[in-house]
Amino acid sequence: MTYIVTEACIKCKYMDCVEVCPVDCFYEGENMLVINPNECIDCGVCEPECPAEAILPDTEDGLEEWLELNTKYSEEWPNITTKGDAPADAEEWKGVPGKMKHFSAAPGKGD
Repeated sequence: MTYIVTEACIKCKYMDCVEVCPVDCFYEGENMLVINPNECIDCGVCEPECPAEAILPDTEDGLEEWLELNTKYSEEWPNITTKGDAPADAEEWKGVPGKMKHFSAAPGKGD
């Protein structure tokens, strides 16, 4: 099992999860974060820290595409180990369905 970041993170990109991760397995895209499933130790400390409830265990049904997305972009985006600022409009995007159309494959700044 591993934890993965899902669509709920898109355009919210809260980073509360980053600082609690003991193995630094978060990677930053322009408008979301992903977890490297090969680095995640399944401790679960990140899941309750996410205000958008975007982090889920990969054992939940229907998350195969998100596991693939996390795997792919964690190999391309920069690693992030410190909490940055969420986008100014993050609260407006929290809980909005269908955010995949806003996904950006561009990398974030990293640390």
